[in-house]
Amino acid sequence: MNNHLYKKFWLLFAQAVTVCLAALFLLRMFFPSWLNNVFDHANNTVVVKQMESNTKTGAGSTTLVGSYSHAVKIAMPAVVNIFTSKKAPPNPHQKYLDDPAFRQFFGDQLDGMESQSQPENSLGSGVIVSEQGLILTNNHVVASADEIEVAMADGRKISAKVVGTDPDTDLALIKIDTDHLPAITFASSDKLNVGDVVLAIGNPFGVGQTVTQGIVSALGRNHLGINTFENFIQTDASINPGNSGGALIDTEGNLVGVNSAIYSRSGGSMGIGFAIPASLARQVMEQIVTKGNVTRGWIGIEAQDITPELADSFKLKLAEGALVAGVLRGSPADKAGLRAGDVLLAIEGKPVSDSGSMLNLIAVLTPNQNATLKIARAERVMDVTVLIGKRPKPAVAKE
Repeated sequence: MNNHLYKKFWLLFAQAVTVCLAALFLLRMFFPSWLNNVFDHANNTVVVKQMESNTKTGAGSTTLVGSYSHAVKIAMPAVVNIFTSKKAPPNPHQKYLDDPAFRQFFGDQLDGMESQSQPENSLGSGVIVSEQGLILTNNHVVASADEIEVAMADGRKISAKVVGTDPDTDLALIKIDTDHLPAITFASSDKLNVGDVVLAIGNPFGVGQTVTQGIVSALGRNHLGINTFENFIQTDASINPGNSGGALIDTEGNLVGVNSAIYSRSGGSMGIGFAIPASLARQVMEQIVTKGNVTRGWIGIEAQDITPELADSFKLKLAEGALVAGVLRGSPADKAGLRAGDVLLAIEGKPVSDSGSMLNLIAVLTPNQNATLKIARAERVMDVTVLIGKRPKPAVAKE
């Protein structure tokens, strides 16, 4: 009897072991992570879940959903930091600074005089636009600079020289003597829409290469009093001192604008930044390269915006266009018969919304070629042909 119970016990034990081994085998096959967690807890180790990437951006690379790292990797090598210095004028007190006797009795005062003779330094950013070393930046970054140094993204520092400037748009083209550079790709800024995501790359406050993200807040901003020709992209991407001349890119890493200015009461970013459209920057750059300067159209008028009151008085359907307030004697407009009181409605078929758009439309016209202007005069609409002139130097205020 005892022998029978002993055999029965071992049979049950063998069956239980077999069932447990089978269960462990099934768990290992179908639920390995659960089994690993059990053993890891037993070994006092921490298990971290690794999120699997689901967006491919290139061979062997992955990007998280909502990340713009792919665009930054493309554009950042083409954005440089610019350091400029301006020599101080000769110090009239230099003979006292070099006199040991004066230093002994007037050391503090002489130290103050010496600080006035130190060179002025400033910083900004730029965008490499050709493999041959051409760099686009703001005119105010390099204006009056005696020395320009470009710090590349790879750490190199190279001296640069000015190729040409255009103060009317606050753009400048400089060059470094280096080939095979990572030039940025231009996008068509004309295809931008309000609400599009954009990234600003530059060197704010000299802290180093920095990327900020925002959206296009508005297009075609003018009447800001920043430049003569204004057609700004407004963005809330953080732009601070040192960002000037840097790149505004889209989510594909293409250049849509050149960061130029901010609206600020404190000197820091308040969410209102302005960039020069890439299409305008490219036009200026190509003229500087081919002609050495920028040539613009001019007809010689002074204009003002059409207000609702003026629209009523001129019996216009809409408060749009530019009122001719004055005509320069002997100018192309004077020779074509334009006169004060005319309202410019369109230039070469393109509508004139205000005096700012009129200025930009005339500027892109080629000098010594005829252009058709649509005007309203005495409640009649007519076309006038004008032989476009060459815009004089900025000292001439009238358009």
